[in-house]
Amino acid sequence: MGNPKVMAENEGLLKRGTKMRSIIKQQKLGTPLIFMAVIILAILTGCSRDGSKEARAEDPRKAPVPVTIVAAEEKSVPIELRAVGNVRAFSTVSVKAQVGGELIAVHFKEGQEVKCGDLLFTIDPAPFEAHLKQAEANLAKHQAELQNAQKQAERYGSVVKKGYVSKENYDQVSTDAIALEAGVLADKAAVENAKLDLKYCYIRSPITGYTGEFKVHRGNLIKANDNDRPMVTINQTSPIYLAFSIPERNLPEVKRHMKTRKLDVLAEVPGMEARPLRGELASIDNTVDSGTGTIQLKAIFPNRDTSLWPGQFVNVTLMLGKQDAAVIVPSHAVQAGQQGQYVFVVRPDLIAEVRSVVVGRTLGDKAVIDKGIRPGDRVVTDGHVKLFPGAKVKLVKGVE
Repeated sequence: MGNPKVMAENEGLLKRGTKMRSIIKQQKLGTPLIFMAVIILAILTGCSRDGSKEARAEDPRKAPVPVTIVAAEEKSVPIELRAVGNVRAFSTVSVKAQVGGELIAVHFKEGQEVKCGDLLFTIDPAPFEAHLKQAEANLAKHQAELQNAQKQAERYGSVVKKGYVSKENYDQVSTDAIALEAGVLADKAAVENAKLDLKYCYIRSPITGYTGEFKVHRGNLIKANDNDRPMVTINQTSPIYLAFSIPERNLPEVKRHMKTRKLDVLAEVPGMEARPLRGELASIDNTVDSGTGTIQLKAIFPNRDTSLWPGQFVNVTLMLGKQDAAVIVPSHAVQAGQQGQYVFVVRPDLIAEVRSVVVGRTLGDKAVIDKGIRPGDRVVTDGHVKLFPGAKVKLVKGVE
C-alpha cells in the first residue's frame, strides 16, 4: 500500500482538475485555455508522483550492510616470539703467515670449502731448509766437543786423587764439559725452532669452513704476523650461529622457560619459508641495550646443508611453549579506534554490535584474543566501512 498522505494529496489534485474542466466547459473557453489547463494539471500530477517515490524510498542507514563473518575458535596455540635475525659464523679465522718470505703457491680457490689441516699456501722453504741444516750442523759439532770434554773430565777425575793432575786443572775440564753440554741444549732448541719455521712455510687451514677473498697472490713477499693484511679469512658454517634481539620485557619469560627445557628456534630463509630450519637457543647476552631496550640472544643451528650463510638476514621464531583454550580470530577482524582495539560481532538477530578486545599477540594472520570475545562469537572480517553499532547486516559469506 502507498503512503496515505500522498494518496490524499493525489485525490485533492484530481478533484481540482475536475472542477477546472467544469469551469472551462461552463465558460465555454477557447481551445488554447483548455490546452494550458491540461498542461498545468499534468505538471502537478508528475510532481505528486515524484514526491510519492521519494516518500517511499527507504532510509539508507536502515538498509542491510553486506558483511563477511567468521566464528571465533578455541584451540591450543604456540607461545612464541618473532624477530629478525642475523646469521653469524660459528668461528672466524684470519689466516696470517708466521714466517716471512715469497709466496710460491696457493692451493685453493676463493669460496672453496676447506677441511681442517688442508694446505692453503706455501712460502718459499729454501731459506728455512738451509737454516735448519746449519742448526743441525752446529748441534753435531757441539755434541762431538761435549763427548770429548766429558771423557777428558772422566780421565782427570780418575787421577786427580793420585796427584797426577792438579785440582785446578780438573775443575777447569769439568767446567768446560758443563758449558758444552749447555751449548748442545741450545743447539737442540735452535734445531727445533728451525724445524718450526720450515713447517710454517706450509700454511694449513686451522678449521673446517669456507674461504673468502684472496688478500695476497702468488709471487708476493709475505711479512710474518701481518695484522694489516691477513692472507685469507675462513668462516666455519657448520654449526652456525643466529643472533636476534627481543624486547627486555620478554626476558623474564624466556629465562623462566629456559630453566625447564631447551628452547627451539625456527629460522625462515627467504625462498624456503615452507621449510623452516630448526635450532636451539644457545645463549643470552649479559647486557640489555640501553639505547633500544632490547637484549641479544643466540641460537645454534647444525646447518649441514649450508642453508644459512654468514651475514644473511632471516625471520626468527623463538618457541616458548603453548597456550591451551586460546580464542582465535582473523587478525584483520580487529579494528583500531580512539578507545582502543575492537571487533564487530553479529548477533543472532543479524544486528552488529561493537566489542572492545585485548589482543594478546598475533600468529601470522591470526590474533589471540585475551579478553572481549568468546568461542563461537561471529566476528566481521569484511564490510567494516559501512558498518556501525546497531546496523542490520546481510551475510555475504562465512558462518551463518
